[in-house]
Amino acid sequence: MMRCLTLLASLSVVAAENGLSGWLRYAHLLGSNSSNHSIPSQIIALNATKSSPVYTAGTELQKGLQGIFGKKVNVGHANSTNASSAVVATVEGFKNQYGSVNGLPDLEEDGFWLTVQGKSVQILGQNERGALYGAFEYLSMLAQGNFSEVSYARSPDAPVRWVNQWDNLDGSIERGFAGPSIFFQNGGIVSNLTRASEYARLLASIRVNGVIVNNVNANATLLSSQNIEGLGRIADVFRPYGVQLGISLNFASPQTLGGLSTFDPLDSSVIVWWGDITEQIYEQVPDFAGYLVKANSEGQPGPLTYNRTLAEGANLFANALEPHGGIVMFRAFVYNQLNESVWTADRANAAVEFFKDLDGQFDDNVVVQIKYGPIDFQVREPASPLFANLYKTNTAIELQVTQEYLGQQCHLVYLSDLWKSILDFDLRVDNTASPVRDIVSGKRMKRPLGGYAGVVNVGTNTTWLGSLLAMANLYAFGRLAWEPTLSSERILQDWIRLTFGLDQSVIDTITEISMASWPAYESYSGNLGIQTLTDILYTHFGPNPASQDNNGYGQWTRADHNTIGMDRTVANGTGFAGQYPAQVAEKYENIDTTPDNLLLWFHHVPYMHKLMSGQTIIQHFYDTHYSGAETAQTFLTKWESLQNKIDSERFDEVAFRLAYQAGHSIVWRDAINYFYYNLSGISDEAGRVGHHPWRVEAESMILDGYTIKPFTDPTNPFETASNYTAIVTSSNTTAGTATTKLEYPSGTYDVAVNYFDVIGGKARWEVYLNNKTIAWWIGDNEDKLGHTPSIYLDGHSATRKTLRAVQVKKGDELRIVGTPDGGEQAPLDYVAVLPPGVVD
Repeated sequence: MMRCLTLLASLSVVAAENGLSGWLRYAHLLGSNSSNHSIPSQIIALNATKSSPVYTAGTELQKGLQGIFGKKVNVGHANSTNASSAVVATVEGFKNQYGSVNGLPDLEEDGFWLTVQGKSVQILGQNERGALYGAFEYLSMLAQGNFSEVSYARSPDAPVRWVNQWDNLDGSIERGFAGPSIFFQNGGIVSNLTRASEYARLLASIRVNGVIVNNVNANATLLSSQNIEGLGRIADVFRPYGVQLGISLNFASPQTLGGLSTFDPLDSSVIVWWGDITEQIYEQVPDFAGYLVKANSEGQPGPLTYNRTLAEGANLFANALEPHGGIVMFRAFVYNQLNESVWTADRANAAVEFFKDLDGQFDDNVVVQIKYGPIDFQVREPASPLFANLYKTNTAIELQVTQEYLGQQCHLVYLSDLWKSILDFDLRVDNTASPVRDIVSGKRMKRPLGGYAGVVNVGTNTTWLGSLLAMANLYAFGRLAWEPTLSSERILQDWIRLTFGLDQSVIDTITEISMASWPAYESYSGNLGIQTLTDILYTHFGPNPASQDNNGYGQWTRADHNTIGMDRTVANGTGFAGQYPAQVAEKYENIDTTPDNLLLWFHHVPYMHKLMSGQTIIQHFYDTHYSGAETAQTFLTKWESLQNKIDSERFDEVAFRLAYQAGHSIVWRDAINYFYYNLSGISDEAGRVGHHPWRVEAESMILDGYTIKPFTDPTNPFETASNYTAIVTSSNTTAGTATTKLEYPSGTYDVAVNYFDVIGGKARWEVYLNNKTIAWWIGDNEDKLGHTPSIYLDGHSATRKTLRAVQVKKGDELRIVGTPDGGEQAPLDYVAVLPPGVVD
């Protein structure tokens, strides 16, 4: 098979693409025409109903064989004795037509059996959805150049494999970074649901079986009769792919939409109202999956308003859904505002405090949906202890595909290893092996339901998530939800082959940068368990470590001039460590056995505390922020080695984002290091922090029409500008000029310009060397990157433009002309003139 892969890779061609097909490209493999391989001469799909997933499997097989081999294979729907056939059916349907199946093992719901023997292919599903999954499995093999004869069964690890969309009815998407909603606009459902159908196809190919289409911060008007009818139209385009539709609810809907005087879950009129609404939904969506509920959290209404329990609130919906077979996903993300001056206050405690005593009180069709960590999708957290505290309650793990706190798809961060660090973690419930994956599957606690919820937030951008490489995370979510023991690298390399082809250098390079991306991001953002250190009060994108503390949100670091970290021990702190089973609690309670990568999550220590490595906390901060940013610089260089091996549209899109990440990682590095250097007063042993010999600070240049702007207030955090100072044009209408003489030795340099690209205008910068233009650009990142923009000069708007291989002579004049536009006053931070190999 490897010889075949090598041949096909060497014969591949590069054709223009925009990412819309994702990993379902079915790219033609030159040299792989049907005469060279055993390809069925016909497809038999044993269901002629167009809404059937078995019918869809037949058309998908036809499309795939046409794309991969250039062979048109006809699809039939009746029994055939032709041995050269690909037969796709449910097990029951196959037996009805062909009789018994030899060697067929028991299949779980949604499972399938795939047999390939020469030109004879059998794809049998436990149900229709399983048959479609088997068809995608077969096509994935072929698309990756695998023409092996196989015979095996696959069944899901967990029954619930849903994605959540945080789409609003006006078409915006909370924490979405890829354009507007594919489902909603102007308060209703969009008329053209082509993208919704294409999304369902992608999800079915990774065996996702449900979609919550609207924001957990739900708008009650989704339940209007017109919108319920619209939900039926969405379900109609989902159904051929075996994807069920679900929705998020606003708990107060009986009052705000229905006109009742109450939304008390035990009030008879409320119970009747929800029963009626549920009946209306099932009339339009007979295969409706169920409800997702966010209650009594972050301002959302819930049962606690009436002194009812969260279980009573969840069961209100469970009772309405139960006759129809629907389920309730009830989020455990419930917490209150806290007072940081109280040493024992801790948001991390909230989930267990709210839910542990309710164990056994939830109905059997309720699944408590638990974020993977106790806080909120941070770059590293310990596994939520709530997983270990619910013995009699169905649970699901909530993962986040959209990179809310992790670079918002502007930074490459392959998330599979982060997720597996939680899924593989052994919680040792009752001193017995209890990996999180076995708890959420229902196996460990012997529960009937359980599984996975992934917050995805695709938009209308042709790349779906705003970034081509970010699609590896959606692919990994589906693969892990089905089979959580798969390795991150195996999943990634399957995705690479399907997305970019079989060239081994492409596979190796994307594997290398992707597998390094999460450790790099953790290193230059927040490490040792201190959380991501992004701005939790504003955009959740760039650095702002001060925002973690001095507020009620409970994402505290408790950093002061001498110490840092949360004391979550039972002995001296918040008691959080004691929420774990005894063996895990003992490990985290003891500073000597707490892993370094979670030290500051569990312990409050001096900056000079030594890690297991022998390094001090503060020096580790300095070193890892430098090493993480250095790693990020290599991503673009390695990617550029693939030019002409990937089509230009996708190559350029990825190159643009990796160039941005290279620059922004330095913004992160400097901001975090400046902040903790100023707070602790402890110098970097390597003399790097605050010392930049290759920089020319903008405020030190000769200025005409520019004004110096010190960073002295919370909207301009001091640490987000080099030397804590930048320059802006003196007015919104007149250009400014910053000029300097370069006193570096003559040679070839990369010239990096750090500036701020704020929303509210599109300023222009032009760089001259000895009166000759060497570059110009517009401040339009808000149109290209997709991250939550900022109106301030801060770590979100800070960015870098690097001009490569510039010939400089000592004494040359460098001049930058900034032309303001609207509220963007062409702000500049510094220029770095970098010799080869110098990162800055």
